[in-house]
Amino acid sequence: MKTNYEIRYASHPEDARHYDTRRLRRDFLIERLFADDEVNMVYSMYDRMVVGGAMPVNEEITLEAIDPLKAEFFTTRRELGIYNVGGSGSVKVGNEIFKLDFKEALYVGRGDRNVVFCSDDKAHPAKFYFNSTTAHCAFPSRKITKAEAVVAHMGSLEMSNERNINKMIVNQVLPTCQLQMGMTELAPGSVWNTMPAHVHSRRMEAYFYFELPTDQAVCHFMGEPQETRHIWMQGEQAVLSPEWSIHSAAATHNYTFIWGMGGENLDYGDQDFSKITELM
Repeated sequence: MKTNYEIRYASHPEDARHYDTRRLRRDFLIERLFADDEVNMVYSMYDRMVVGGAMPVNEEITLEAIDPLKAEFFTTRRELGIYNVGGSGSVKVGNEIFKLDFKEALYVGRGDRNVVFCSDDKAHPAKFYFNSTTAHCAFPSRKITKAEAVVAHMGSLEMSNERNINKMIVNQVLPTCQLQMGMTELAPGSVWNTMPAHVHSRRMEAYFYFELPTDQAVCHFMGEPQETRHIWMQGEQAVLSPEWSIHSAAATHNYTFIWGMGGENLDYGDQDFSKITELM
């Protein structure tokens, strides 16, 4: 197995206004998450969130404590949210084993123990996408299925944004320290997410796009509401969203995305909206 990581530093919004396409992609886009028998992750200075992916194929792979954590175990001072976006597999958390099928999630609370990823079938390996935030207290690890989610049906096909927001690793479902995660599924014929756009100054966010055909693309919109920018993305890529930035997208096909938040509060509704007609 192999572990790869990089550090991404925070940007001031007045500086980010001057970034060209290459700089925007370098600072915010996470292009490579899944590779055979590798763990790939980004350690972000936005609320110290870690965004990563693990794909066990020929062997079990361990979530190692990377150097920036200065800890023996990855979860010594961290909590973890994991989604399986591939074939069936399991996650070992210390002495516990959690089987995860496609689109099932796992919350892992803070604690000193190994986290190990496994696939059931190497021909159809599991793909574990994860977010991690710092944690000052410990809560029990727990598997969450879509059946247990708090579901919000929003939008309409006429507005090209009919979608189900599946709130899964949220405080209405289970206790967490600061991490909140969910999965939004767009209906066929719909392409817009998170519109009207918003910011939430007390939380950063990461978006992971998947279930997008390989010959299609998604255009992620970011930046201050009156200084918006865009990043073209492929499926199974992620993007960081600072607390000062909107986070929305439109694609050439419907898709699913996983959102993860970390920061000061757990209030999903703590959002400052911008009218569609006022975006610039």
